[in-house]
Amino acid sequence: MGERPEHWVFAYGSLMWDPGFPVAEMVPARLDGYARSFCLRSIVYRGTSERPGLVLGLDADPGAHCRGLALRVAEPDWDETLAGLRARELTTNAYAELFLPLVLEDGRGVEAITYVIRRDHDQYAGPLELNEQARIIALAQGGRGPNADYLFNTARHLAQMGIEDRAMAELVRQVRGLLQPGGK
Repeated sequence: MGERPEHWVFAYGSLMWDPGFPVAEMVPARLDGYARSFCLRSIVYRGTSERPGLVLGLDADPGAHCRGLALRVAEPDWDETLAGLRARELTTNAYAELFLPLVLEDGRGVEAITYVIRRDHDQYAGPLELNEQARIIALAQGGRGPNADYLFNTARHLAQMGIEDRAMAELVRQVRGLLQPGGK
């Protein structure tokens, strides 16, 4: 009898705290060659066409790595999970769906479906200064709520995992300042 296939998803943003599918196993993981960054203009979930928000994307960077979660999906749940992921992550085709190698915290190596920003897409924001990111995130709201909530939830989850992200911590500080009465 052949080995059953394993199905893994790499979560580096909202999939970490809101996967939206049944998770059979969750393991901290590392993806080499990509950096997590606020490089995708969100026009559906955390912004609108008139006032785009900013959400995370994995941006190719040969010297970088991204720590997140590998989420294993049981075989009976895979087809429905994959359809749901595609509906959620490929809404505007700003991400490319790739199978990339991860190193799990326990030493295992797996391939995981991973959503990577397409630099040729018109929603790709590229690198923006932190103060510009903060201004965009503080003002934007979309179908899934305020853009700031996305930032705060992601930063909180990374901190709970023991992942230090100084740029995200500074972004949280700036956005909170802008959201205070009298903040600019």
